Amino acid sequence: MMWWGPVQDDLTANDIDHVRIATRLRVPESGRYTVGTSGLGEFQLVINGTVMFDETIELPPDADMVEGIMKPPQRLAVVELEAGQDVPVHLTYRPTGGAAALGGAEVTMLTVQLNVAPVIDEQAEFDGAVSLAAESDVAVVVVGTNEEVESEGFDRTSLALPGRQDELVRAVAAANPRTVVVVNSGAPVLLPWADAVAAVLASWFPGQEFGNALTDVLTGAVEPGGRLPVSWPDSEEGLPPVTPVKGELPYEENLLIGYRWYLATGRTPAFPFGHGLGYTMWAYESMAADGDTATVTVRNAGERAGREVVQVYASRPDSEVERAPRWLVGSAVVEAKAGQAVSASVALSNHNFRHWDSAAHAWATEPGTYQLYAGRSVSDLPLSAEISRD
Repeated sequence: MMWWGPVQDDLTANDIDHVRIATRLRVPESGRYTVGTSGLGEFQLVINGTVMFDETIELPPDADMVEGIMKPPQRLAVVELEAGQDVPVHLTYRPTGGAAALGGAEVTMLTVQLNVAPVIDEQAEFDGAVSLAAESDVAVVVVGTNEEVESEGFDRTSLALPGRQDELVRAVAAANPRTVVVVNSGAPVLLPWADAVAAVLASWFPGQEFGNALTDVLTGAVEPGGRLPVSWPDSEEGLPPVTPVKGELPYEENLLIGYRWYLATGRTPAFPFGHGLGYTMWAYESMAADGDTATVTVRNAGERAGREVVQVYASRPDSEVERAPRWLVGSAVVEAKAGQAVSASVALSNHNFRHWDSAAHAWATEPGTYQLYAGRSVSDLPLSAEISRD
């Protein structure tokens, strides 16, 4: 049960003394189970007449309000249950603090959940996965995060995958060199084992058709065609500051955000902006710039048809205004059969070369020659040309 909204005359947390959930629990297999709750307030859990816990669950003092919604703290009890037996369960919940419990006078939140799950022998499951991988032609390991780890409403405390996921990948890869890792996350995570596996597929959070789409990509029915819209770091060390100080977060990198920061500092990410591989290879053969168009000729150098995202970046090393070392000005998608050469036309809009003139309070274009580069990512640009702007 969850209710979250503005305080109203007909319903506030202070108007509710308690909520009581009464049910009977029947499990299909005998064994040890965790039964518990998550939420904010006073909780008493009684199973088969025995009080398992009776205590107040609160957020840490520095927690964000959204954390109480997306990942409320939990309290669990472990019980032995027999298959087919009806066990009475009573959970009593008393909201405490009303809106003040979340640090706001205009929002009231009531939340209570009753959770049941079998106690899993984690090490046995781990060992079983490794044994299965060793017996298989190909091992597919899906790792990632969920809404309790990352959300638009609160900050992550680490870029590492939670739990023993890194350990699992290393163990499976050691047992089977043909290991594919699927990263199911909404943002970059650290992949310290990337060089030890055969392939890494970033799926992001693909939704309800994840299984069908993943099957098509892994079997080769569909080529993975995405390119990274962000840089994936190789570690957390030395990254720009992301922790607010007294409620303020200074953007000390100024214009040098994202891949521009990596270029300016000379640091190499694990995977650069624009990176992405498919099921064929591409040779970049020529590039020409004429007016507002860059034409890039590429050849499918592989043995099967494929799709390529041709990316064009600009640079002006002798600029008199503050700029990034390189910046993306356009891209185009091409498809070609094995051995076929095709040309990609990338439109070069004027706004891609403009800068903000603080004195004039307007956008302006610095006249002169700009360098253009074409390739597969911001770090793989084999072709170059020049273009002039007035």
